[in-house]
Amino acid sequence: MTIQTLQKVDHAALKANQLTIITLNILAFVFNAPILALIVTAATGLGALLKFPGFILLYRYFFKPLGILKPDVLDDNPEPHRFAQFVGFLFMATGSALIFFGSAPVGWLLVWVVTFLAALNAFGGFCVGCAMYYWFARLNLPGFTKTPPAGIFPGMKPKTGA
Repeated sequence: MTIQTLQKVDHAALKANQLTIITLNILAFVFNAPILALIVTAATGLGALLKFPGFILLYRYFFKPLGILKPDVLDDNPEPHRFAQFVGFLFMATGSALIFFGSAPVGWLLVWVVTFLAALNAFGGFCVGCAMYYWFARLNLPGFTKTPPAGIFPGMKPKTGA
């Protein structure tokens, strides 16, 4: 059995990212403002590329200082969260392109899929993209090397003090 070293992951930063995605996507739909969906696309894409939550600055300078979210640093693997953000980016990029180039209903559907999955993670503690990462690792796909923290179902948030 291979022993992996877990890293410190601030799940409050991830939650701030998810809450921002949910809010902007709902506002984009309600006000028919696809530019907001495009902002989510850009932030998640940049975050995936640079390996941080896309809306990390909102967490650092808004959510945390105002006490809306307090740090929730857990022993975890950051790679599944980055993969989940990349998958969200792919859905958002495809959805945004469809909205802007003539297939708005399908585009909005993809935006809503991201919104739903972000809400499932933010409020339910289950990350579908993380679960996908761990399932791909079980299949020994290249680039997917991590396993869930001990005793944690793939995709579930680790327990406090893990």
